[in-house]
Amino acid sequence: MSIKISIIGATGYTGAELVRLLSGHPEAELVALTTQSYVDMPFWEVYPHLYKYNQLIAEKMDLARLLDQSDVLFVALPHGHAMPVALEAARRGKVVIDLGADFRLNDYRVYEEWYKVEHGARELLGTAVYGLPEVNREAVGKASLVANPGCYPTSAILALAPLLKNKLVNLRSIIIDSKSGVSGAGRGLSLGSHFSEVNQNFKAYNVAIHRHTPEIEQELGKIAGEAVTVSFTPHLLPVTRGILSTVYAELASPLRQEEIQEIFLDYYQDEYFVRVLPKGMLPQIKWVAGTNHCDLGVTVDTRTGRVVVISAIDNLVKGASGQAVQNMNIVCGLPEYTALAGPALYP
Repeated sequence: MSIKISIIGATGYTGAELVRLLSGHPEAELVALTTQSYVDMPFWEVYPHLYKYNQLIAEKMDLARLLDQSDVLFVALPHGHAMPVALEAARRGKVVIDLGADFRLNDYRVYEEWYKVEHGARELLGTAVYGLPEVNREAVGKASLVANPGCYPTSAILALAPLLKNKLVNLRSIIIDSKSGVSGAGRGLSLGSHFSEVNQNFKAYNVAIHRHTPEIEQELGKIAGEAVTVSFTPHLLPVTRGILSTVYAELASPLRQEEIQEIFLDYYQDEYFVRVLPKGMLPQIKWVAGTNHCDLGVTVDTRTGRVVVISAIDNLVKGASGQAVQNMNIVCGLPEYTALAGPALYP
């Protein structure tokens, strides 16, 4: 029996990526795709690359009807808009996977401080599970409300988890330098994402104030077992997809390259989607394009006493929609690589 799925906010980039991935899912049946901008249009007219893969008509959201006909709802909306959906879904016993930020932060006060929106579903925060499977798999499997991680936090947390779990670094020394493709800004029009602004350019933005900072610190703190403070700086790359993060931390005690490599290999030995690359091989965003993989390369800088971890993901797949499908697979008791296996498109 197929899993009946609706996608709320299907005509954004993450929504369209969900449609692409789920169109090839052997256990999934897409029953509704909602939109504000393209009501009554065939979905493939909005995204022609899905012609003959999806025949649904984009529709205005009717939440009661969606809940009646769906087992799982993916919510791909801007922050602040998933709360009423999650509240009603909880009353009806339906699974919600939220690709936005509304349920990622455990403390509503932190959410309101960083997102400048009142949290309208505080009672659900205790039930929401942070959906990073490589760290939280068991809890995800029991969840009815999954907070799909942000793209930058996914790349940073996976890079740092082995170090923090094994207490190998000074927690006040962590620097995360991340670069993202333009699709991370979404499909809406803005001056900063115009071709002529981005092309042949490279810039930092939201330095020291990016909203993913408290999410990164919260989840790293859980792994470390104590508070973690990071310096996080995002940059905009003149490419469509991909995130490459370079993470620096001061080692608590000297370690050889072979030792740190073995620690990472051991930590991720059973993880299908995390690839720890061989010594001397550093990740590139082309190697993960279109995939749900996170590639990691780790180097010990003996001269400075630091460890440097390079992390690469596709921001629309492992950083958003692919990870959401991975979470759905876990919730529904399916192999988590279902509809997600396969190498990158290269070159």
